[in-house]
Amino acid sequence: MFRTTKLFASVALIAIALGARADDKPAADQPFDDATFVKKAAIGGMYEVQVGKAVAPQAKNDDVKKFAEKMVKDHTTANEELKAAALSAGIPVPTKLDDKHQQKFESFKSYKGTNLDQDYVKDMVKDHEEDVALFTRASKEAKDAAIKNFATKTLPTLQKHLEMVKKLDK
Repeated sequence: MFRTTKLFASVALIAIALGARADDKPAADQPFDDATFVKKAAIGGMYEVQVGKAVAPQAKNDDVKKFAEKMVKDHTTANEELKAAALSAGIPVPTKLDDKHQQKFESFKSYKGTNLDQDYVKDMVKDHEEDVALFTRASKEAKDAAIKNFATKTLPTLQKHLEMVKKLDK
């Protein structure tokens, strides 16, 4: 009995120490607002451009190289369109990556392993799954028409990217 109680207390303390915070909830569980969407979309777009530029010259597989180059092209365009929509909505757009994305970018920029293509593809699958979920939600819940139109217009491109990168992941 004492062991069970002690074990339960230990598990509870670990859970508390790991900080199960409210802001760790999946995006679908958090309230939606246009400014948060703009911030996430801008950071995600900048990240994909920067990582694509870092990976393309180093990629060993031609299809991965072409995908990275496409990410640079498509997300550069989307980033400009997002800036215009955000300006219309009066929402500021971040101009640099957040810490999480900066660290991921730095790891690709200075990549020393032999699995660059595989690691990049896995990162892009995860990233585009998050993008599709975010843009799907924005296309339904954005309050500002320019933001909603941007999300709706960009979503099919992101879905295509996800489809493409999943093929590379096989």
